[in-house]
Amino acid sequence: MVSLRAIESEEKSYLEWADARRRTVTAPQGALALVLTHWSPAGAEPVAEETARDGHPASALFTRLQRTDLETGLPQEGYRIWREDSPANLAFEDIERYDYDPAWVIEGRFELVDEDRVVPFEHIKDAGATRTLPVSGDLVFDVDGTEYRLAAFDTVYGGTAKLQLVFGDRTNGAESYGAGRFLFLDHPAAAAGLTAGDSIPVTVDFNRATVPPCGFSNQMNCPLPPLQNRLPFPVRAGERRVRFADGFSL
Repeated sequence: MVSLRAIESEEKSYLEWADARRRTVTAPQGALALVLTHWSPAGAEPVAEETARDGHPASALFTRLQRTDLETGLPQEGYRIWREDSPANLAFEDIERYDYDPAWVIEGRFELVDEDRVVPFEHIKDAGATRTLPVSGDLVFDVDGTEYRLAAFDTVYGGTAKLQLVFGDRTNGAESYGAGRFLFLDHPAAAAGLTAGDSIPVTVDFNRATVPPCGFSNQMNCPLPPLQNRLPFPVRAGERRVRFADGFSL
């Protein structure tokens, strides 16, 4: 049984995490600051920075992107413009979230299926097309006696190997962001030396669920929850949605 002191400590940690999240999304290169994502035609040369910056103040940040074009398979060059005076940043009020709930800290396991496995993920701005992402294993846990197996893809976040869970649940659209939410976990296989077929205990803390970047800027292209990651019950934990000033919408 979890002690009251432990719960109070976790609640304090949760509030500190929430404050850190606000600082992250409002930072100079936070999701709220993104005002433009541009992609050149497949195979074309990247746009010159001077051209891309035209019409933006000197304080704007410029970053480059690369991806594979879905239709041709050719490399595609892109760039982003970030501005602290973006309309979204100026209208931002808060990230609404649920109160901390220890019931949503669930002990499960990570099963390494195949280090080279990929799974198709639809993205919000790809008109139904899918991009394959590396999903080396599954997160497996029980809720009310039923086992769930979710695909979390391999990524790097904050310089550390992570599992990124893109999930949906019955709160989406009514209480939380409509396109689903994200959850980042330390990648257990990165340090455990697992081989295919092995599993390792992992804690899935839905209190750390976040609104994806596309909830802060319409210039983001976020992955959507695949069918196996759409939970048939409400997960009332973590971030719910972004609150902007009245009259503003992305």
